[in-house]
Formats: sequence, structure tokens, C-alpha cells
Amino acid sequence: MVSSKDVAKRAGVSQSTVSRVLNNSHRVSRDNIEKVTKAMKELNYRPNSIARSLVSKQTKTLALISGPLHNPFFVETTTSIVNYANEKGYKINVFFENMGNNMTVYESVLSMQLDGLILSSIFMDDPIYEELQSLNIPFVMFNRKHNKGGSFVEIDNEKAGKMAADHLLDLGHEKIGYIGGPLYTSTFYGRYIGFSEQIEKRAALDHALIHETDTSEKAIQEAVLNMMGRKHKPTAIFAATDAIAIFAIDTLKELGYSIPDDISICGMDNVRMARHHSFELTTIGHQTDKNLGRLGIEHLIEMVEGENDPKEQIQITMDPVLYTRKTTCKV
Repeated sequence: MVSSKDVAKRAGVSQSTVSRVLNNSHRVSRDNIEKVTKAMKELNYRPNSIARSLVSKQTKTLALISGPLHNPFFVETTTSIVNYANEKGYKINVFFENMGNNMTVYESVLSMQLDGLILSSIFMDDPIYEELQSLNIPFVMFNRKHNKGGSFVEIDNEKAGKMAADHLLDLGHEKIGYIGGPLYTSTFYGRYIGFSEQIEKRAALDHALIHETDTSEKAIQEAVLNMMGRKHKPTAIFAATDAIAIFAIDTLKELGYSIPDDISICGMDNVRMARHHSFELTTIGHQTDKNLGRLGIEHLIEMVEGENDPKEQIQITMDPVLYTRKTTCKV
């Protein structure tokens, strides 16, 4: 069966351009319209599902591009988003971040006929932002955001990083490690900046204990082994997500360390697992019972259904809250 990808290849354009032609977008050049139309005729391509949606003017279909599922934050937010969308009568197609190379994911999403898009896979300077804007459909970012703005729901990451530094410093720790993810994402960049600036402001501690990773279990394990192999080992670690904290705890326990007697761990996100009696993880989150994904999908559907002006950007930055549990203690 001929697909839009085949049409794009024959026409020498991107799949998103084919999608815009099918959607009668005014942001496609006449030359590209002719190329795509010609390729469709040559390949005998008939976009039946799109034709049906154009008649009804609404597809009742949304798309979600989520972060990786090794992080329980994205498991919880994906579940919340899908459940709420279904309650509101929307079908939602779910895609997952491809560990830093998201163009293939975006090409698949942008070739679809959608009423709206919710995503947490965008980078701060991601070039895809301009293309998302050209689709003329509502889209909301959650957890992460782009430097150019747009509609988003996030936590104040810089403030959260400062809060983690203050908590560990107030407990008397003088050697503190940081394990985070790629600094080209707003979440990890903000948490790193807030943490490192507060550490420097209050104590001028050894910054060699900073580790940027791809957030995989193997990378976290290597970061912990590197830290604990030093002559001056940290007595506390700020893990920039709860998933990183849990991976770090597992490695530390395997090495024979006791948490928090030998080393304190503070996470970030306050996922449900953090409250589990096996962890009782000290972490930072926000106060509302609704996670960022649920808040994001609520706003997206309001935009799709015309309850909010589609041209008005929704920008929500929530204050962080420290949840002190049993993985941190005084030195």
C-alpha cells in the first residue's frame, strides 16, 4: 500500500509538506503543491482517512510525543494523558522520544491529520518548533519547553535545583554530587543551573562532581561508580529525576553503601514510586495532585474545542515543593 512517505520521496519533499498539502495549508508553495499532487497521481495515492476528516472538519484525534519509558514520570504522564483524552472522546496516538534523535518521530506525527499535539520531547533550540507552528493546530508542551515560548506547563526547574542544593547544604553536606540529563533540554538545564549556582553561592564546593548523562540505567551506574571511586567521595547526591535517583540507589546499595547513613539522595519529580515504602525518596515536585501531563492535556483539549483563544499562549510554571522522606539526613 502506498503511503505518504512514498509520496514525499517521489515528490522530493518532507512528509510534513505532504501533510500540509493534504490539509490545504496556505503555508505551502505552489511549486510543492504541484510536486505532491503529481506524485499522488503517479502513485495512485488515495488518503481516504484524511478525506473523511476534512468533511467533518475534526478528526477527534490527538498525538502525544513522550519522553522515554525508563523514567516513571513519563509512564505516569502518558497514562494520565491517554485516559483523559479517552474520557473526552478523543483517540490519541502515542510516540516516544528516540534518545535525542527525534526527527523520525516528528515526521510520523506531522504526516498525520490531527486536532492537536501534546509533547514532552522538545529541546530548547529544537528546529522542529517552527514546523509545529506552521501546522495551524494547537500544541502544548509539558515538562519541557522551547526557548521561543509557545504553550507549556512546567515546574520551575531552576528554583527546584536551588531547593535541592539548599536542602543538602542545610543538612551539613560538604561534598555533593549532581547527576542529570542532557543540558539541551529545559528541565535538566534549569535544574543544573539552579543547583550549581546555589552551591557556588553558598559553599564554593568541588564542581568536579557534576555528571551529565543520557539518563539510561547504564549511564547512571557509570556516573555513580565514577563518583564513588574518587578520593573525596560525595556524602550526598542530587539526582535530577526520581528515575535517576532510583538507579543511583540501586548501584550504591550494590556497592555496599547504606542510604542515607553513608550517602544522602534527593530526587526530582515526586513520582508515585518515590512514595513507595521500599524507597521513601526525598524529592521535589509540585503541590497539585494532577501531574504535568494531565494539566497539559486539559489545556490542549480546551484549545481544540475553542474554550481558549488558539492564538493565546498558555504558559504555566509551577512552584516546586520539597518532600522530605528517608533518603536524606544530617551528616
